[in-house]
Amino acid sequence: MALFLQTTFLTSSSSLRQKPRLSSWASHISSSRARTRVHAKIREIFMPALSSTMTEGKIVSWVKSEGDKLSKGESVVVVESDKADMDVETFYDGYLAAIMVEEGGVAAVGSAIALLAESQEEIEEAKSKAASSSPTPSPAPASAPVSESTTGSDSVEKAVVVVPPSTSAMASAVHPASEGGKRVVASPYAKKLAKELEVELGRVIGSGPNGRIVAKDVEAAAAVATELGSPAAKVSAAPAVQAPPGIELGSVVPFTTMQGAVSRNMLESLSVPTFRVGYTITTDALDALYKKIKSKGVTMTALLAKATALALVKHPAINSSCRDGNSFTYNSSINIAVAVAIDGGLITPVLQDADKVDIYSLSRKWKELVDKARAKQLQPQEYNTGTFTLSNLGMFGVDRFDAILPPGTGAIMAVGASQPTVVATKDGRIGMKSQMQVNVTADHRVIYGADLAAFLQTLAKIIEDPKDLTF
Repeated sequence: MALFLQTTFLTSSSSLRQKPRLSSWASHISSSRARTRVHAKIREIFMPALSSTMTEGKIVSWVKSEGDKLSKGESVVVVESDKADMDVETFYDGYLAAIMVEEGGVAAVGSAIALLAESQEEIEEAKSKAASSSPTPSPAPASAPVSESTTGSDSVEKAVVVVPPSTSAMASAVHPASEGGKRVVASPYAKKLAKELEVELGRVIGSGPNGRIVAKDVEAAAAVATELGSPAAKVSAAPAVQAPPGIELGSVVPFTTMQGAVSRNMLESLSVPTFRVGYTITTDALDALYKKIKSKGVTMTALLAKATALALVKHPAINSSCRDGNSFTYNSSINIAVAVAIDGGLITPVLQDADKVDIYSLSRKWKELVDKARAKQLQPQEYNTGTFTLSNLGMFGVDRFDAILPPGTGAIMAVGASQPTVVATKDGRIGMKSQMQVNVTADHRVIYGADLAAFLQTLAKIIEDPKDLTF
């Protein structure tokens, strides 16, 4: 998936060079176009803001090389934001004259990452401009990501290196993402894992979108190499007690872009006064329905999301949110965000209008979102539009837990495993029923205990008599 950027390619004239503000892209475009009297030959390519929470981005890979001719709408670079990897397209024709931030480098939003020349004659001038604008590289601690895109490539590598490279890797001038000089597109974690397992990415066939190599591809290649007795067999020759693949005990690891975003969100959530309410729900009827329609592609996640959405229809206060501390919004749509663990972080794909979509379409949409999330290909509107969040650890056998409220939402529900439980029946007898525990964390500024209790009662009725879920 590509992001069509109209604001990252700016003229290098001193009268036009100004960093675009995140909230005023449209006005920046208009002002740049209005100044037609300036005819600059070299433009700066800026790090784009791919989401409202993004403050810096990481260069996953350059799709084009220095000197390549670019056409309007053509992909130039793959950027890792705080939530996804996105292809960035050029808004202008020209030549990629100079790359200022190499693959693996981190740059602040709005800072220059490359220069675009209008014609081949300006390429050398652009390279000189790039060299003169880059300060002398200085060593940077591994735990401190570089925020300036004009830092030299050496210091960028030091800023993102997690594990000291091997001697052979240090001696090689070829970037890990370009084995043997051939361009290879892989996820950041796959590159890191390939280095540690001594797997040549150039020999790995990617299973991700557009052939992108992901972690499971590297692990599979390492397993095959071990069986064949290749250098990767060193992994199996290690002591019996060892860390999981990709982890070096005792190392200090800087946050990835996504982990940094999660950290900021969790800290922000501490400023919200929250409270928690738990409820026990009998799931025998829901389990029976799931077994009946599972063969049609329906997932339990979709059933829970649908039940939650239908309950929220009757309790709009639980679907509200407070963002400024002075007012709150009754959200017009019921968009259920569901937490998904992915390599190196956590993301919440959103099932939009879950109350209005039938369970079969909702299940298909959920599978699509999960695939895109794990490939880091979600678009911003697919993960930042949630109005209520679900977090389910039931598949791991967890019976109950509390979830942290995501900023900008009113409530999040933690769902535990459904387990056989001995209960007393209405006639005073002992019976066996499957039950699950749900715990809701809510913003006490806009949601009160009685409101939340009423919502949970409605949710329990829907789950215990789920006939409405298939309409």
